[in-house]
Amino acid sequence: MTKVERRNLKYGLLFVAPWLVGLTVFNLYPIAASFYLSLCDYSVLQSAQFVGLANYVDLFTDEVFWIALKNTLYYAALALPLGAFIAFATAVLLNTGVRGMAFYRTIFFLPSLIPSVAAAILWLWVFNGEYGVLNYLLAHLGIQGPGWLSDPAWSKPALVLMSVWGVGHAVVIYLAGLQDVPQQLYEAAELDGAHWWQKLRHVTIPVMSPVILFNVIMGIIGALQTFTQPYIMMPGGQPARSAYFYTMYLYDNALPYLQMGYASAMAWIMFLIILTLTFGALRLSKRHVHYGV
Repeated sequence: MTKVERRNLKYGLLFVAPWLVGLTVFNLYPIAASFYLSLCDYSVLQSAQFVGLANYVDLFTDEVFWIALKNTLYYAALALPLGAFIAFATAVLLNTGVRGMAFYRTIFFLPSLIPSVAAAILWLWVFNGEYGVLNYLLAHLGIQGPGWLSDPAWSKPALVLMSVWGVGHAVVIYLAGLQDVPQQLYEAAELDGAHWWQKLRHVTIPVMSPVILFNVIMGIIGALQTFTQPYIMMPGGQPARSAYFYTMYLYDNALPYLQMGYASAMAWIMFLIILTLTFGALRLSKRHVHYGV
């Protein structure tokens, strides 16, 4: 290596040093530490004691762990496809040439800008079983609304309904993708006599498939990490732990119970679940996602 090459290497390392330090301190070290702590009995107040796979074994015999995991997967199975469908359908409608479309786009995007805590407090009022707005509207239709936040059968559907309200960020991503669909494809489809559904099915959806895949993967990650809304609206997962989500149990173990090693093991299991579902989505997408027009 010549003197000039050594000097360029030194300057290059100096330029990337802040990023490398940040990556190590704020990413690599916490990841490595969490994995080590998942193999330890660590209560934060005392030094960690290595216990091997004991935390993982205890998790699989923990009834509350399975309740929290079941609730989370149930919520994700409802919220993810419903949110993806509504976001895509809304984006297609907003992509038309109706007057005042910029106003409508803003209205649909605004809910995703509201802080999660503020949105949770707002929906506490909407879902109130006696004085809530939703049950008030249902009563005018002759329907007796349920106790959304007090009935175990309706607690998770209520959160699913709330999640659909905040799909504005996905709508914006879909809108950006719709702008890139070549117009000549629509024109060719019209010449072949295709109506709106055929154009949507055979032109829009195939071209938009990479964007749909991206939103689905982000939706998987977001749905499995739901925390703020159920934590504020239904403390402790009440009623009857029907809204006790995985992240809530992880948080309780880490801070109130001071079982940091147990919580770290839960975090790694969550990571493996998300990794598996993401890998499965990518494998299933090979036949349905088209990256070229």
